[in-house]
Formats: sequence, structure tokens, C-alpha cells
Amino acid sequence: MENSKKAEILAKALPYIQQHKGRTIVIKYGGSAMLDQSLKDAVINDLVLMKCVGINVVVVHGGGPEINKLLKKVNKESKFINGLRYTDKETMDIAQMVLAGKINKDLVAMIYKNGGKAVGFCGIDGNMLQAKKIDSADDLGFVGEITKVTTDIIINSTNAGYIPVISSIALGEDMETVYNINADTAASSIASALGAEKLILLTDVAGILADPSDSFTLISQLDLEEISVLSSNGILKGGMIPKVKCCSDAIKAGVNRSHIIDGRVQHSLLLELFTDEGIGTMIK
Repeated sequence: MENSKKAEILAKALPYIQQHKGRTIVIKYGGSAMLDQSLKDAVINDLVLMKCVGINVVVVHGGGPEINKLLKKVNKESKFINGLRYTDKETMDIAQMVLAGKINKDLVAMIYKNGGKAVGFCGIDGNMLQAKKIDSADDLGFVGEITKVTTDIIINSTNAGYIPVISSIALGEDMETVYNINADTAASSIASALGAEKLILLTDVAGILADPSDSFTLISQLDLEEISVLSSNGILKGGMIPKVKCCSDAIKAGVNRSHIIDGRVQHSLLLELFTDEGIGTMIK
């Protein structure tokens, strides 16, 4: 690339850097971007860059494939009901070990390796995420829905220059039971409680598609009324339904914008935040 082109790209990014400086952006990190090493490196680089230009970055992560891997090692079958993991006591123990332990600390270490500062939490720390057993027609075991978010520990961390990295485990209202929380839902609840500027979900699809089998039918922008129309027309299907609900709930709670973007694209976060075109679907 010619030097003049590089300079032009940097100059065009400046207004967006100024716009986002001092604002809070919550990113749900998962999918292929957590499994492919080159994508993982790109995401971590993006997070560190965002923090360097003054954005308060908060990362919420899942880790389903790693949980599946460990369950397989102990000869325990993974079971899903309507897209949610059935979580008995043994599975809950393994999920807590994987999410609050290995994955969380690996991400913190990678951020430091790339020149950033991070601190790892799970939802139990500081009583950050409080939950009750999810209300479902099917028994899902120790799967919870968030009833309260305490943000002090998150805000203190970002103010001190750290990127909080949060795993989606929550403490029950009885202060004893531990629950597995869907990471998209956890990110939405945290973004809402923080009054974040943006909620960004990294996914394994291009965004919301008018035709799920055709990536060229990407819908780049939607408002809540248009989402209602898509839902009634049956265009939103499968795993996209809960993701869109998380984004919509965040908007209703005061988050300015929600985004569903393709984590399989290198530097997708930078493309969304600092370019005119953006990437994926923005919900406003």
C-alpha cells in the first residue's frame, strides 16, 4: 500500500476515534474468533488499540467449544435444549473451571502480550452478576437469567486503565448456587447496566441476512420496528433470534447502538468502529 493511502486511512479514522473516546463499548467475544489463532490475534490487537485511543473496552466471553472438549475428556455428553446447554451439577463445575479459569486467564495473558492491560473476572467476583434459574418450559439445570448487575468493579477497572475480561458465570440470589449464563445475554445485561455507547456481538455470520442462504442480502441497519417486522415475517431464524433479542433489549435499556458483526473477518472491530462503511448489522 502506498504511504499516501495509509495516511488517508488514518485521517479518515480520526473523527471516529474522537467520537468514541471516553465512551464504553461492550464486546461479546466468541465463535470462530476464539478458535482460529490468526483471528484471535487480530481481535486482541483490536482491543488493545481501542483502549489506547481512549475507549473504555469491556469484554464478555463464552467458551462452548472448550467446555465440550473437557466434557468429552471425562466421557460426558454435551446436551442442548433450544440452543442452550443443559447444565447439571458436574457440567456446571466444568463450565466454571473452563470459563472463569483457563479461557479467562488466557485472554488476559494475550492482552498483556500485545501491550495492553487487562484484569479477568467472572460474574461472581464483586457480586457482579446475580441470577436466578431460567424460566423455561424445559428444565435446563443450572442455567440462569440475570436479575442484577453490579458495575462498580467494572468501572473501577476501566478507570484504572484496564480492560475487564468477564466470563459468563453468575451467583444465584441465594448467594450459594452458581449459574451458567448465555454470553450474549450477559454482554447485553452488562452493556445496559453500564449505559454503554455500543454493544458488539462477534458472531460466525455476516450479520442479519434477508435470505440466510445468501450473504449478499446483508441488512446493514435496522431499528426496533423493522426488527419486529422481520420477526413476524419469519426472516429471523434459529440462533439469530436470541442474538437480535439481546441487541434489542440493550437498545431499549439505553445503549445507543448494537452491532452483530462477522468475527471471521480479520480486524472486524476496527472496520466497524473506524470506517465509513462499517461491517455487519447495526441495530438502532
